[in-house]
Amino acid sequence: MFDSLKRLIKKWRASRDGGHQLDALLAIADKTAPYAERCEWLIELAHWIRRGRAVRPGTADGAESAASHPNAAHTRIRYLLHVLDRNPAWKVNVAGILRALLRETDGLSLLCDAGMPVHSGFFGAVFERVEASLIPPAPNRRDLAAIVTLMFNSERDAEWIDTLPTDLLVRIHALFDYAAHEDDLRNSTPFSLDLLAALHNLTCQISSTGLSQTVRSRLGGAAPRDSASDGVSNGVSNDRLDAANDVRVAMEKQPFYRLTRAMLAVEAAHHTYAAGGPQEPLLREVNYLRLLLDECRSATGNVFAHLYRNGVSVDIVFQVERMRMRIERAEQLLNAWLAHDDPHAGARLTAELVRANHASQSVAHLASSNFSLLARKVVEYSADTGEHYIARDRAEYLKMMRMAAGGGLVTVVTVCVKFAISGAHLHAMFEGLLAGINYAASFLLMHFLHFSLATKQPAMTAPTLARELDGVGTPAGVDSFVSSVTALMRTQAAAVLGNVLLVFPLSLGVDLLWHALFHTDLISPDKALATLRSFSLVGPTPFYAALTGVLLWSSSLLAGWADNWFILHRVADALAYNRRLRMTLGAAGADRLARFCRANVAGVAGNVTLGLMLGLVPAILTAFAFKFEVRHVTLSAGSIGVALGVLGESALKLPALWWAVAGVASMAILNVAVSFALAFYMAVKSRDLRRNAVRSLRGAIWQRVLQHPLELVWPAKVGRGR
Repeated sequence: MFDSLKRLIKKWRASRDGGHQLDALLAIADKTAPYAERCEWLIELAHWIRRGRAVRPGTADGAESAASHPNAAHTRIRYLLHVLDRNPAWKVNVAGILRALLRETDGLSLLCDAGMPVHSGFFGAVFERVEASLIPPAPNRRDLAAIVTLMFNSERDAEWIDTLPTDLLVRIHALFDYAAHEDDLRNSTPFSLDLLAALHNLTCQISSTGLSQTVRSRLGGAAPRDSASDGVSNGVSNDRLDAANDVRVAMEKQPFYRLTRAMLAVEAAHHTYAAGGPQEPLLREVNYLRLLLDECRSATGNVFAHLYRNGVSVDIVFQVERMRMRIERAEQLLNAWLAHDDPHAGARLTAELVRANHASQSVAHLASSNFSLLARKVVEYSADTGEHYIARDRAEYLKMMRMAAGGGLVTVVTVCVKFAISGAHLHAMFEGLLAGINYAASFLLMHFLHFSLATKQPAMTAPTLARELDGVGTPAGVDSFVSSVTALMRTQAAAVLGNVLLVFPLSLGVDLLWHALFHTDLISPDKALATLRSFSLVGPTPFYAALTGVLLWSSSLLAGWADNWFILHRVADALAYNRRLRMTLGAAGADRLARFCRANVAGVAGNVTLGLMLGLVPAILTAFAFKFEVRHVTLSAGSIGVALGVLGESALKLPALWWAVAGVASMAILNVAVSFALAFYMAVKSRDLRRNAVRSLRGAIWQRVLQHPLELVWPAKVGRGR
């Protein structure tokens, strides 16, 4: 039988005419065939509906062409039902196969688990999805989720299922009931009871997660009374009873604790109603269950708010997000169960299950849905820091110039030490490590002296703009956002100029002073000429500058991660209450140390990682992948100053010098643009902004630039432009 079915399906696939394909397929339908063969037949039928050739006009009584219809799948289903109405024998077999599918498979796997990761951790779910994409389910599994996966393996299937017209839905429901008296229904269960069982399963899972320590400790609200303060007056026994009573009362106030009992009450009321009792108790219990589901959803929002304030863990976010998905699924099942007479309710539920089942197989969907809060936390740290790097008025603008000048002063020393390290001709990896330490030390010195390095700012300031995107729904919010963008452009120009205008002449002066004192230069003339040529705009300089921008952005990402880790693990509290620190520094000293670490942990982590990456990443990529050199605008400008001091006035006639100057200009643009673009993209993703909203803001920005172009160079007076 199985071999003959295979041959018939192969013959059916070879047919070129859509109507003949369907006739051949319906002719081999057999409701008495083994389970695997019936499932394979259903899969082929689903493929015919989804992808088959258009039914030719004029065939089979002029059925409409599916390709010319806006909903080709609807047209093919309509044609299928038309053919079945004309062939009662085929219709009996098809109806029997459909009923048997619901009767013989585990429906809970689809109703409860479709779209829900099984593993309790994020990385376990990733492995699960990768494994599922490599090994599709077999059609002989008595699992409704597996059959749905094989029948509807595209997200577009949910669209045409959700938009099925009423007349088709009525005819499909009638097909399920056609010749039902011929089936053996002694051990069958109505699908409505499967919905109720799935709802019970989901409420138990929601309650289990909500009452776990991971979620319970982050719900907030009233905590049990501290019994230790009452123990002296009430006695130990009364104290224990009061504490136990407080815990019980606090637990009963949580919706997760009451959810399972509410579900049991719904089932009892339904049993009474099915036995001929009144409907009012059932409706009352269902409404109470809906209320608890709403409270559970609000509680998950409180958990996310707690994570946002106190640090984000990927696994915790994963568990809470899965609980939120289960709450939504429970509401969908409840709606479908109550509206079992409405054909559109079943279609909406089926479409949602297909959509969720498809999403459950996507690693990208899992990552985007679970990393959004972590991304938001990371960019929010950068937003808090980046606010200090946007000059919104003339006083802040002049302050930024001074900070940038200080950064240029420190960079002069960094350039000189860099040439000393490269002149030692050490092993490439060891030279990269020393260069990274040199950069890291310089960046840390800038951090603690409150100086500014221009190209580090975009990665910090882009999330500040993203925070203001929360208010772009109003004209005032749009105006504030546009003002911040123009202020950012102006500030970046000031910071770059402040760095370059100080580092270049000072580097030149340091080399001239070195030559006057020691009658030698910091580098040889050949090294100076090679330095100028390496910065030339004609060559890999723009590519290297763009990659340097990626490193600048990566450092801000690591800084945000370090800040999140510090808060999540409450390291500041551990330092403030550490016994040895309190004995050594005193309580006030330990508290000051904790506050100092909290204020600087992200800055130190970002500066150290940026310095080490600028030194080690070029050496690693050059050794294992492709040649790469750091092209940082401030460091390169200082190097040109040293090279000009070595070569003297004759260098002004060299084309290599001016090509190097053009290359430094490209570095300024690409360092800033790439790091800003990556940071802003991550910030926008963390807020789930739509493209239309971002596109409308671009027009507002261009309008401001055209109306007030001087604001890109010098701040307007207070009260103008905002």
